[in-house]
Amino acid sequence: MSNADIGGVDYGPLAALIGEWQGNAGTDIAPEPDGDEHNSYYEQIIFEAAGDVTNAEQQTLAILRYHQEVRRISTDKVFHDQVGYWLWEAATDQIIQTLTIPRGVTLLAGGSANIENGTTVFEVSAAQNSADWPIIQAPFMQAKARTTHFSHRIELSGDSLFYREVTTVDIYGKSAYPHSDENRLTRQ
Repeated sequence: MSNADIGGVDYGPLAALIGEWQGNAGTDIAPEPDGDEHNSYYEQIIFEAAGDVTNAEQQTLAILRYHQEVRRISTDKVFHDQVGYWLWEAATDQIIQTLTIPRGVTLLAGGSANIENGTTVFEVSAAQNSADWPIIQAPFMQAKARTTHFSHRIELSGDSLFYREVTTVDIYGKSAYPHSDENRLTRQ
């Protein structure tokens, strides 16, 4: 059994994510009608081993379920809640992230995990018109706050995790606004 095997499932690079992570140095740069909004935040992300699944008797995916809750430091109120899955296919070494936020936005992002200078780096992306890695949004969001692209990079070394997400949105008359979030978290 390798160190990526848990309960008989090979989670590959995803195994290193399993656990509860917390960080209090987050930076959110979001669009506002008259400029940018900068928010400091703290958060918790929980990654749980969820087994594996076989698709069409040909593809086997290892599954992590996750929940991310983000709170503004200034108000202690939740301003982002996200649920989804991280998947890994051993045969292709493909990494997949699914996510849903309660604004009427869901996406399926694809990419890879690699080792860079001893750090495991996960990189996935999705685009609105992608046939393989699409972004789906409710009619209101499509008309008023359309997400056109998403990229997510996680750098993981031991019990330290840094991430940067960029969600490109068309909102408030601004086209291709790079809404970004980044934080450093520690496994608890």
